[in-house]
Amino acid sequence: MRAVFLDKDGTLIEDVPYNVDPKRIKFTKGAVTGLQQLSGAGYVLIAITNQSGVARGYFQESALQGVEERLQQLLESAGVALSGFYYCPHHPQGVVKEYTMQCACRKPEPGLLLQAAANHQLDLSQSWFVGDILNDIEAGRRAGCKTILIDNGNETEWQLSPLRIPHHTVADLAEAAQVIIKESGLVYGK
Repeated sequence: MRAVFLDKDGTLIEDVPYNVDPKRIKFTKGAVTGLQQLSGAGYVLIAITNQSGVARGYFQESALQGVEERLQQLLESAGVALSGFYYCPHHPQGVVKEYTMQCACRKPEPGLLLQAAANHQLDLSQSWFVGDILNDIEAGRRAGCKTILIDNGNETEWQLSPLRIPHHTVADLAEAAQVIIKESGLVYGK
């Protein structure tokens, strides 16, 4: 099985820093169309997100359950299934002791992708990671995925290395879906 791993904030939904209010969750431009096309082409869709607000003490880890539930509701209403929601609550400069650490799950580390691949029996070499910053790209490449950067202005550091160069750069998730389907030789709805 193959997947499209999706960064949450700025890729899948509008980037509202440290938001855990389900009422403020809104899809990015092109997200619904792109997700419908990817789902129709047989891709498993999985959200991968850093949530350092937990380590920073901005919100409790339990608040992420409401975020996941709202995402699932929105996607269901669009006829799309989200097969997984994986998050990293850690940050090395956090203030909540049990979450303040270096870890293998915080992007650009590939830990969440590897965990999702194991849980869902996914072929990472046939999978993609779509994100809006280069840490997403690096995590995808480290896991062995092809990568797409949504160039929406959210990347501010532009620290390049071979692991941080995307295979493709696009404007939104709808365009990312077209690239993935074309490169994979798949047909939407098959």
